[in-house]
Amino acid sequence: MLTGLSRLALEVESLDAARSFYEDALELSVRSAGKESAEEVNADETRNANEITFEAGDTDLVCRRPTAVPRGGLHTHFAFSIPAREYGDWWDRLSEEYGHDLEEYQFGSAKSLYLYDPDGNCVELGQSDVAGPGIDGIFEVVLEVESLARAEAFYAVLGFETVDRGDERRRVRMNGPMALELWEPQLGIADARGGVHVDLGFEANDLEGVTEAVDDRARSVERRDETLVVRDPDGHHLTFRAGTR
Repeated sequence: MLTGLSRLALEVESLDAARSFYEDALELSVRSAGKESAEEVNADETRNANEITFEAGDTDLVCRRPTAVPRGGLHTHFAFSIPAREYGDWWDRLSEEYGHDLEEYQFGSAKSLYLYDPDGNCVELGQSDVAGPGIDGIFEVVLEVESLARAEAFYAVLGFETVDRGDERRRVRMNGPMALELWEPQLGIADARGGVHVDLGFEANDLEGVTEAVDDRARSVERRDETLVVRDPDGHHLTFRAGTR
């Protein structure tokens, strides 16, 4: 039903600070960059004046000033894929050149490093089977939810499959276009928290099927031509566009 993660949007206070972190420190290419003021945007520019969009492999990472709904996620924990062979270089670059206080965890044979962006989002760089060079996709997003059972049922009808549960059932991990972690309010690895009012974009090969699946579970469902806009039970903003990968 869902064929890919197309967008993750974060709320930021300063576009300049976000750009410095993601473009300079994490070496993401800028797809489009707005201005702090709409008056500064030329008439022929169609990009949002309060957003910067970075290319993270096939997924857009959007940094957005809060001026309208959807705002973008707050204190969102998410994970970038990096080639396994680059891990040591990333550690040295971020700790020595940029002075970030990093944490490291190992999952089986793969390592991940954790750091925080200027707006308090916990950013993970994890060893993955990707071509690179550099960051090549987003493989995990963590959402904060009020009820695990309700959130798990909602994402299950979208095709996500539960693969792991945490202690005392306060965390659920599901696999789909990316790994989706659902957390009741808590602190995780590196004191990360699940994101609130997160804005996620997906590609889907069956918008009618998505509509039928979530219609009686979502807070709201709105069809706009080839786009479906949904608010999940916890207020996360989901956009589905027709397309496949």
